[in-house]
Amino acid sequence: MKHLIIGNGPAGVVAAEALRRADPAAEVVLVGDENEPPYSRMAIPYLLTGNISEEGTHLRKDAGHYERLGIRLVQARAEKVDSAARSVTLSNGDRLTYDRLLIATGSHPLRPAIAGIDLPNVHPCWTLADAREIAAKAKPGARVVQLGAGFIGCIILQALAERGVKLSVVEMGDRMVPRMMTAKAGGLIRLWVEKKGVQVHVNARAEAVTSTGTGSMQVKLSNGQSIECDLLIAAAGVRPNIAFLQGSGVKVGDGILVDARMQTSVPGIYAAGDVTETAGFYSGLPQLNAIQPNAADQARIAAANMLGAQVATQGSLAINVLDTLGLISTSFGQWQGVEGGDGVELVDETGFHYLSLQFKDDVVVGATSIGWTDHVGALRGLIQGRVRLGEWKARLLADPTQFMAAYLGAAQKAA
Repeated sequence: MKHLIIGNGPAGVVAAEALRRADPAAEVVLVGDENEPPYSRMAIPYLLTGNISEEGTHLRKDAGHYERLGIRLVQARAEKVDSAARSVTLSNGDRLTYDRLLIATGSHPLRPAIAGIDLPNVHPCWTLADAREIAAKAKPGARVVQLGAGFIGCIILQALAERGVKLSVVEMGDRMVPRMMTAKAGGLIRLWVEKKGVQVHVNARAEAVTSTGTGSMQVKLSNGQSIECDLLIAAAGVRPNIAFLQGSGVKVGDGILVDARMQTSVPGIYAAGDVTETAGFYSGLPQLNAIQPNAADQARIAAANMLGAQVATQGSLAINVLDTLGLISTSFGQWQGVEGGDGVELVDETGFHYLSLQFKDDVVVGATSIGWTDHVGALRGLIQGRVRLGEWKARLLADPTQFMAAYLGAAQKAA
């Protein structure tokens, strides 16, 4: 049996290792399009702060790890999938055949369609090559503008602030992390980072970037303001890498559409990670959910089914944990609430504490927190376990801080 995996990020590596453990005799080939060992993009901010070396970003630290497991690494980009011939054509001209194919190609950063975005000191922060460029330019005192204050943007923000730059953040939404936090929670994070010296522009977008002729740039915003900077970071979102699938028969929407077994519309072809559009944990509707815990789970499920098992995912669940200049925030599940549900919100603006619980009947379906670190995993447990609260729902509506007691009490009653 020959297993071919396109994409050597976390999902691809987890799947390759799972396939090897279950089938020592199989051929396992792992394809990546960067001239780097398999690494984690989520580790790049820690590289920028100097907390880890480049080797620290590698998914497996032992240089002989893949060779020892008999996993063949190939450095090239997938350009075409021929599902009838069960083959993949690569950018280096090679054509690899497969019995089972896993697509784990992840995403690419969006490049805003604005004038001047191709100037030399404009960079995304997505690859190790990007990180090297940014590290060389983001020196203490450098003026940096970052486009985007989503989840990834806030992680990059943390790294840039620790490097001692003069940072301005521009976000199109009405708050920071708008796809992860409620309006009140996103507003609190904005207040926090502004208190730490970061300038934040919300409800604004960059309209043009021009060179000043001295190596610096001027960024014109839609709100009429302009900001001068030495470095511009584009962190305005990502999109799944699916262009190479044209003509393959694999159905795509915003990402690759998969069933509960992580199989695509073409038998024998599976997908996992950020590239997939899979059923939501509660809604059951296809959705993108580009977070590493889901990617790893999907990779294990895909690998099991590639080997002939019948393993199904429970659906994609939002799991977000963020440290923004020392302020811890989380959101789980349907944090924005559901139609016909109810919720409770607790706000302590001066103390930077926030808690929101969202219910459907007597089940917590979503939660958001800021400033809570003790027992916050119980929020995920309530949601992922679909715990029936019974009388505990009324208690949580009166005092949402009792979520740990509710988790223990309701779980004990159910047992």
